[in-house]
Amino acid sequence: MNILHLSTEYNLGGSGRAAYRIHSSLIQRGHISRMLVSGKVLGAPDAGPIWGTLPWRAADWLARRTTDALSLQYLFLPSSWKLLGHPWFRAADVVQLYNTHGGYFSHSVLGVASRRKPFVWRLSDMWPLTGHCCYSYDCDRWTTGCGACPLLADDPALKTDRTALLWRLKQRIYARANVTLVAPSRWIAGLAKQSPLVGHWPVEMIPNGLDLSVFRPISRAAAREVLGLPQDEQVVLFSSVETHAYRKGGTFVTEAVNMLKGKTRKPFRLLVAGNRAREWETAVGVPVTAVDMVKDDQLLATLYSAADVFVHPALADNLPNGVLESLACGTPVVAFDVGGVGEAVRPMETGYLARCKDAADLAQGMARLLDDPELRRRLSGRCREIAEAEYDMGLQAKRFEELYRTVIHAR
Repeated sequence: MNILHLSTEYNLGGSGRAAYRIHSSLIQRGHISRMLVSGKVLGAPDAGPIWGTLPWRAADWLARRTTDALSLQYLFLPSSWKLLGHPWFRAADVVQLYNTHGGYFSHSVLGVASRRKPFVWRLSDMWPLTGHCCYSYDCDRWTTGCGACPLLADDPALKTDRTALLWRLKQRIYARANVTLVAPSRWIAGLAKQSPLVGHWPVEMIPNGLDLSVFRPISRAAAREVLGLPQDEQVVLFSSVETHAYRKGGTFVTEAVNMLKGKTRKPFRLLVAGNRAREWETAVGVPVTAVDMVKDDQLLATLYSAADVFVHPALADNLPNGVLESLACGTPVVAFDVGGVGEAVRPMETGYLARCKDAADLAQGMARLLDDPELRRRLSGRCREIAEAEYDMGLQAKRFEELYRTVIHAR
């Protein structure tokens, strides 16, 4: 088959890395797979910018400036219409969407484009279901038409509350489109079925997949030697592209770590990976090892294997790659019970689920795992078993192959 992927990024960020993994696994299985993304990709003949040439990029920039000023989020981007004539689009048997927010693709083209090619849309977050936000937290206005938005400043932010208008425009666009949704988690599948915007489209469940030959348990001593970490201390890992972003819950890591200082059986240090990681050296009262944002999967696997516990305090999430990567490396996870996180972090099987925004409960989960090496050993083995059974990249590719054949045959 010939598959075209439309993604904000090429192997960067949660959605971009998921897109790249699907794309690369399909190539390994003998398919033609290509990616169109928001920027140039060096050294990758199977990927390129969706805007094509510089004049089209300039036209997109002008359109984006205008729609941003009017708070008409991504409503018009000229290159999205040019996509209809792109040779990769014309050659594709099926087109797969990922994040469509980010100013590189306009959902307004979906009605026309999905009548020309079968479309599959992987739900990385809630943006397709809402008037503007990626995660609604406790707000349920997305079920009734949005408006009076309490989350205007949330990414992607709006200057003026046009959420009701944007919700209605999505409703009109989606009504003319023919799309099959893919949900990585049961949580977001359930939201999609409740949604007045996308509830009429079929939803398939396909969890994220990993290369389990890369994300695998490595000798803890060897991993720590590579990273220059002490062998005699316990290590708690916190990793995020944006370590200070509100949704990632870093403030709760600070509280939990400071609560635990001096209260665990053995001293522990915090290993932080991501943007602005060095700022954590003064944020907590325990030793900190900071690592800048990691793009190499082998180095990521080394980080997970070096840690005794991975903490994932996100306040809203789908089925996060970081959690699955930690499980695959045999490192138990302590996380808040939000979104689809609990589908992978299973209490006392692969980790500990804490009440959302409860730093004391997060600290309790960290302490319970740090102070019980036998429990960690048992959970570690179960983490790997579940990763092999449910989150293998080859299994994910087979599921997408079956879905593509179904939508192509239906067309």
